[in-house]
Amino acid sequence: MKHFIFTLVLTAFGFAANAQTAKQPAAKQLDKKTVEIACGECQFKMKGKDCELAVRIDGKSYFVDGKGIDDFGDAHGKHGFCNAIGKAEVTGEIVNNRFKAKTITLLPEKKD
Repeated sequence: MKHFIFTLVLTAFGFAANAQTAKQPAAKQLDKKTVEIACGECQFKMKGKDCELAVRIDGKSYFVDGKGIDDFGDAHGKHGFCNAIGKAEVTGEIVNNRFKAKTITLLPEKKD
């Protein structure tokens, strides 16, 4: 009987420990993908604390880690990211609803 209770207790602990392990969603890798880039708050209407760089990938916006909004010039200038949406080629991954940038290369504006 003691052996049965001991096995039951160990099994219960095993289930409890397994239930507490949250599975992280797999990161989505991007390699040289063309995206929209701008200020998340000003142009993409994202909730944030301050002007922060963001990219829009397949219609969904993500704040960027690894690069800052002023790394590409004055964000509040006439053509800055708070006033205009640009295009960029990016490499990195989406983790926990944020884009972890490895590279961001701004693309030239298309002339009509």
